[in-house]
Amino acid sequence: MESKVYSRRAVAICLGALPAGLTFAGPALTAAESPPAMTQIGGKGISHTTAAIHQEVFFRANRKRVYAALTDAQRFVKVMRQSDAITLLTAPGAQPAKISRSVGGSFLLFGGYISGQQVELLADERIVQVWRTAGWAPGEYSIARFALADEGSGTRLTFDQKGFPESEAEHLAQGWYAHYWDPLEKYLAQDGP
Repeated sequence: MESKVYSRRAVAICLGALPAGLTFAGPALTAAESPPAMTQIGGKGISHTTAAIHQEVFFRANRKRVYAALTDAQRFVKVMRQSDAITLLTAPGAQPAKISRSVGGSFLLFGGYISGQQVELLADERIVQVWRTAGWAPGEYSIARFALADEGSGTRLTFDQKGFPESEAEHLAQGWYAHYWDPLEKYLAQDGP
């Protein structure tokens, strides 16, 4: 019987071609015998420490009104006027609020301090945005998700934000209440649409 000698490279190529569920039961290669491989730094690239915000708030208004207040520029200006960030609206060079009601469209809020793009708009149910503040480094964006659900005669808004600079977590978490949820509650308490 003829004996074949296989190189380490040939063995590695053969093992790499095996289906994912199969394993090699032969003797293990030592580090000195193994072929050069990519060095993996930091595990599998999965972060278990990424900062995230999860907030749930209740509004005494139906989903349609809450959704409209968050997606209509004229209505959101009224929300912003209830916020202590009103100085951003009246600052020299402040840009007017713009909110696209189309997926892929952009938005600009609080005099241009907040900007982003609409990723998903499901009327009266969900808004997903690529969202950032003017103070972040260029190209830095987070994902903001607003989910609306009926709760009695009101609406439960479940909010999640991920992908922001970790140092901003506390500031952002407070800011959502101070500049969105509390002013939105005041706006919705007023009569009219």
